[in-house]
Amino acid sequence: MFWDSAGFYLWVKAFHIIAVIAWMAGMLYLPRLFVYHCETVPGSVDSERFKRMERRLLRMIMNPAMIAVWVLGLTLSFLPITGAWHQHWFQAKFALVLVLSAVHGLYARWARQFAADANVHTARFYRIWNEVPTVLMVAIVILAVIKPF
Repeated sequence: MFWDSAGFYLWVKAFHIIAVIAWMAGMLYLPRLFVYHCETVPGSVDSERFKRMERRLLRMIMNPAMIAVWVLGLTLSFLPITGAWHQHWFQAKFALVLVLSAVHGLYARWARQFAADANVHTARFYRIWNEVPTVLMVAIVILAVIKPF
């Protein structure tokens, strides 16, 4: 059956990796936009430009990429060739992807706050949050490649 073939698995895995790269690019860039947005006067031309950039990044890159990551990742996990759900490294990876998705949700909420000129956080706050996806990504990649347990 085609679904059980190694070729199908490799194509799905390739597109999953592409989606992960796109999602992570957005997850690393959006909080940097927040840092710079904090330095603008609400309602200014620069502030309005950042609002457009943040909205477009979320809607056109991050949201579709995250959806693709989930659809393709779940597809991979249910293929008999992987046996993923019975492996502890996968369960840990899955939990960290849930956390990364929650961070995505926080970023979307903060973008909405900026859009309403209602930001309550400092540039330092966003600089710290900019590191969270990186730490999660490192742990997820190590789990997926090394499979330590």
